[in-house]
Amino acid sequence: IASTLGAVLRRRTTSDAGRATVDNLVARIRAWWVMCAIFAVTLAVGQTGSLVLFGLLSFLALREFVTLTRTRRADHRTLFWAFFVFTPLQYWLIGVHWYGLFAILIPVYALLFIASRVAVAGDTERFLERAAEIHFGLMLCVFCVSHAPALLILDVPGYEGRNANLLMFLVLVAQLSDVLQYVWGKLAGRRRIAPTVSPNKTVEGFAGGVTTAVLIGTGLWWVTPFTPLQAAGMSAAIALM
Repeated sequence: IASTLGAVLRRRTTSDAGRATVDNLVARIRAWWVMCAIFAVTLAVGQTGSLVLFGLLSFLALREFVTLTRTRRADHRTLFWAFFVFTPLQYWLIGVHWYGLFAILIPVYALLFIASRVAVAGDTERFLERAAEIHFGLMLCVFCVSHAPALLILDVPGYEGRNANLLMFLVLVAQLSDVLQYVWGKLAGRRRIAPTVSPNKTVEGFAGGVTTAVLIGTGLWWVTPFTPLQAAGMSAAIALM
């Protein structure tokens, strides 16, 4: 449906500004097709495929995050541990269903290790800042992201064997909220919601996108272990976060 609408809009839009907007929308739709294909393959492969996919996403996200920080040469060995030990270990713990260690590996053990490793390197300039940035990168890009595939091992009574639906529900509602906020913002956006943080975000786009994503999520209640009301609440939580 989205691809068809994009093709129709391309034919009907004549202004330069309108074409730029439609081109942006079409690019997002194409990215969706790629994501759908990758996601379908990983779900077909099973838990291992999902762990590999999200593990790679965490690795790439962490690499992007580190480029924004002011790490020093002395931090290279600490970063090696972050990328090649803590990141794969976090996902391995999901694979072996060791939730106890999974829940504290990065918040506790990585925190202590990173601070110690940065200190042992002997470069104390901006010590607290450097240690905090590396640890926050692990928390954001690895610990938080790893909870998506962890849905596959969540024990939901009466829902055994269908946990992949929960992962699909999470990703679908999040992606729909993102794109629908963009669409509603272009259609009806007037008032900026956070001009300093994100100049193109509008109150109307936010409200319209979140509301529509919640309605769609509510309509998908039957693929989840939730009632329609619970599905609406979960959709709202995902979209708002």
